[in-house]
Amino acid sequence: MVGKEKLLLSDMDDGIMEDSGTETRSSIENKQPNSANCFVCGRENTNGLGLSFYEVGPDEVTAEVVIPSHFEGYPGIVHGGIVAAMLDEIAGRAVLIGEHEHFRLTAKLEIRYRKPVPSGEPLRLRGIVERRKGRIAFAHAELNLPDGTLAAEAHAMLTDLPGLPVDRDELESLGWKVDPD
Repeated sequence: MVGKEKLLLSDMDDGIMEDSGTETRSSIENKQPNSANCFVCGRENTNGLGLSFYEVGPDEVTAEVVIPSHFEGYPGIVHGGIVAAMLDEIAGRAVLIGEHEHFRLTAKLEIRYRKPVPSGEPLRLRGIVERRKGRIAFAHAELNLPDGTLAAEAHAMLTDLPGLPVDRDELESLGWKVDPD
């Protein structure tokens, strides 16, 4: 987590409701587990992005973030590798819906960068399951600017992680768990 530059869930999300000055998630959204050390979602990774992911439907997951300036490529613009990492993660999170212990690896990721992604502004990520076929799953990922403009998108093919299934208790001991908001 990177101080006040970090925004996990902004006020612009329709799923946030104000209640006596505290923010709560809508009951239709289900928070996914995070790991301890992942660059994108790791709660203990002080050099990472610290994103949290929410299932907002049977095939859709979202996240919101403000990327700090130390992840820039050109001044004021988020590095393309950071954008790729976020798209890869949200695509993988989409295929985790309903199967939080069923990990898949990205086999192919095709990215289309459409607009520069500004640092220091609230961004919204969205991942959608396209289909599952045996050991393979396909997902679409989007990164939107504050005004809703599509800044980058990706199509991902993901394959089962060898050695599955993994025991839920073992995963939790390794740091894979849902953290309170």
